[in-house]
Amino acid sequence: YDRAEKMSSTAYNQLVLAVYIFTFLTGLPSNLLAFYTFLVKVRQKPTPVDILLLNLTVSDIFLLIFLPFKMVEAMSDKTWPLPAFLCPLSTFIYYSSIYTSSLFLMAVSIERYLGVAFPIKYKLWRRPAYAAVASVVFWVVSCANCSIVYIAQYQVRHPNGTASSNHTPLCYENFTQDQLNVVLPVRLELFFCLFFLPFIVTIFCYVNFVRILLALPNIRAWRKQRAVGLAVATMFTFVVCFAPYNLSHVVGFVQNESPKWRVYALLPSTLNASLDPAIFYFSSTTVQRAFAKCLASLRGWRGAWQRQCKLSSMAWMKQRKSPLPRKGGEEGSLKTNADT
Repeated sequence: YDRAEKMSSTAYNQLVLAVYIFTFLTGLPSNLLAFYTFLVKVRQKPTPVDILLLNLTVSDIFLLIFLPFKMVEAMSDKTWPLPAFLCPLSTFIYYSSIYTSSLFLMAVSIERYLGVAFPIKYKLWRRPAYAAVASVVFWVVSCANCSIVYIAQYQVRHPNGTASSNHTPLCYENFTQDQLNVVLPVRLELFFCLFFLPFIVTIFCYVNFVRILLALPNIRAWRKQRAVGLAVATMFTFVVCFAPYNLSHVVGFVQNESPKWRVYALLPSTLNASLDPAIFYFSSTTVQRAFAKCLASLRGWRGAWQRQCKLSSMAWMKQRKSPLPRKGGEEGSLKTNADT
């Protein structure tokens, strides 16, 4: 039984590490490119949606910066070998990023819906300052709710579960019943306020946004395709990335314990940082041009590298085929001179 449990734990750690590495390698460059693009655009001519998307990239980048700490934890068999203060800090950033993302995705859907449902009224009230204030509120609400990680202290236990002077630190594993009495109600509040409500609002906004846009005859086909792509990408993020983990909050509250499958439900939440760039792509033509330019540059570098490799290979083959000078040539010349 211990061997099977150890193999299961090893497989889980490898899965976690693979998801983290994939998210880091795909999410960091795309989010940095989107961040730079939105930052330049906001400095030149700020719009509400650009301010919201800029904050969304910041949220993703925070998660990606602290993700290597989670990688170290996975490689250490879920123990915490790093300094103790990094445990609550990295966990706080991790969860704050998840719920901040859901709030900003909701705000983007509201902005898009108001723009097509009430174009004249919304244009009169459309101010970048309102988006900036909303962004501050979202950050405060998300961080305040996720500060629970500093209330529930990180756990310390011995590998065999017994008390010992040689403790192995674990970061937020095996909560005591007293801690669960505090954590479980907070998780339920997170489900309703920071997931369920934003999800319902987002569904309402995008369903009507797409319906109105598709019914307009003077809208170009590519704009309609962008609208559908934005709605699908956002719904996919909510359903695949956010829903499983947040549903574990409800199940845990009903069962008065943390479900064992909760650790697996948390993994898709990390992929949110890799999927958000798709939302940036469908939301902004500036980001589309930036991504296209970056892709063209990568193709150009790849083509130049392939041409250089081909030339080097041809030169090497030519050198191999060319006849080498005979060793006896010089000796034969000296002998002829001596005879003369």
